[in-house]
Amino acid sequence: MCIVAFATQIGQQLFATGDFRVLTRFNQSLLTVKRVRWFKLSVEFSLKKSKYIHRGEISVTTASPQPDQILQVGLAFWSSKTLLSAVEMEVFTELAKGPQELESLTGRLGLHPRSARDFLDALVALGFLERHDGKYSNTPSTGHFLDKHKPTYIGGMLEMANRRLFGHWNKLTTALRTGQPQNEVAHGDPDVFSTLYSDPQRLKGFLRAMTGISRGANIAIASRFPWANYKSVADVGAAQGDLIVQVALRNPHLSAVGFDLAEVAPIFEEYVEDHGLSSRVRFQAGNFFRDPLPQTDVMMMGHILHDWNLEEKRFLIRKAWETLPKEGALIVYDAMIDDDRSKNPHGLLMSLNMLIETPGGFDYTGADCIGWLKEAGFSQAHVEHLSGLDSMAVGIK
Repeated sequence: MCIVAFATQIGQQLFATGDFRVLTRFNQSLLTVKRVRWFKLSVEFSLKKSKYIHRGEISVTTASPQPDQILQVGLAFWSSKTLLSAVEMEVFTELAKGPQELESLTGRLGLHPRSARDFLDALVALGFLERHDGKYSNTPSTGHFLDKHKPTYIGGMLEMANRRLFGHWNKLTTALRTGQPQNEVAHGDPDVFSTLYSDPQRLKGFLRAMTGISRGANIAIASRFPWANYKSVADVGAAQGDLIVQVALRNPHLSAVGFDLAEVAPIFEEYVEDHGLSSRVRFQAGNFFRDPLPQTDVMMMGHILHDWNLEEKRFLIRKAWETLPKEGALIVYDAMIDDDRSKNPHGLLMSLNMLIETPGGFDYTGADCIGWLKEAGFSQAHVEHLSGLDSMAVGIK
């Protein structure tokens, strides 16, 4: 073994054990007293290669602090607004027709010549467009998810973010200091749900947006939960109906109910009919705080609990437990925060969004939800990651 390799081995052993006697043994076995200094330098050189230096103690060498992440996050609204404006201007829907050159795309989108090249090239640099031989085109992801004419469109959520949330988040500091919502309510207008449910077209757009961001989790629930053990299922707060539709499509033995406010009925029934499930999936109108819940073997609540305060969360879970039969199941899913509250920024930021949007809503950890399920009476409970940002908690009565 060469001296440098042997010295490296000694350095690694020193780091692993923290026992400086390995240096003494090393020196005694290989060195004369006159050569100790030279070999110590060899060890120091080898240890530097492993980023650990012996100078009477071990210290970890680290790179000097860099401002990159600070600046990237602090100016992230540049990227965000560029994408949101592209969705607003239907850039991706236009390019779904085929690649286009700068001049053609500038005219069709109504862009000013001063802005067009920088805007479109920024979308290329951000990974939302491709450019080949002077022609712009969608990426596979933007072509799939941001073409308005595809059922996989998730731009409805981004449209709402652009129209509403972008401005509301400008008042986050006020929300942090007051604990009060900073959406329409702050200006004396009705709350967001009242506004949405009073306008059928806006409601349809909102529910379609919810379908877009929930699709991955809905498919995961439909595929992974042991549906063979059950005969019926209800989705409480069904929205457009994608969760119950995905479950019914993959489990033809189930009878299914979508439960939501009466205003949702025509949107839900149209969606169910489009998927050929009208004979197996029905709608039941009601308010989940005031009215009885459907009596089924399984009950689901997707992106529901985070809208409400702690007392309301506990009330809904307890009400589900009281309605379910013995061995019935409750499935709750949201963008759950990791139990250490340090690794899932999306869940934490979603909770801040609930601060801005609701009087008492907040997101929560899987451990929080398990605690509420057991407190309500569920004998078994566990958390499972679904898809993307969402996880589900399952309680068995």
